Amino acid sequence: MRFAVSADEVAGVAELIGAELARRGHEVELYGALAPGQRADWAWCSEAAARAVAEGRADQAVVACWTGAGASIAANKVSGVRAALCTDAVMADGARKWADANVLALSLRLTSEPLLVEMLDAWFAGAPSEDPVDQENVAHVAGIADAPPAS
Repeated sequence: MRFAVSADEVAGVAELIGAELARRGHEVELYGALAPGQRADWAWCSEAAARAVAEGRADQAVVACWTGAGASIAANKVSGVRAALCTDAVMADGARKWADANVLALSLRLTSEPLLVEMLDAWFAGAPSEDPVDQENVAHVAGIADAPPAS
């Protein structure tokens, strides 16, 4: 699988994300502070990684900033991206299962190396739900920006 990985600073587990994905056999492209010469600000590097997913250059992405919130917000502005800010393995599993998340957003402040491994284990073990209600929710999310408010 091809992964886009971004971080706005080289702190916490930032450098370990791509290394762990590569160790698992995935192809990794780095963005932001992880790629010398690129703009490292969270909004720019998270957008770049999310666009790689939306444009088919990556299958999924992991975006990270100090809190994870900004990276998640920026990634979710890209059409076709469903970024989930996760702080543990249960959240990562649920994000894949119920939201068919294609971008994992992480907090560099909160995520330890063992927690990163656990979250990636859950992320890869999880699969999108086949429940029609869950699928309908994912489809609805895709059209929210263009649709009038639900009544």
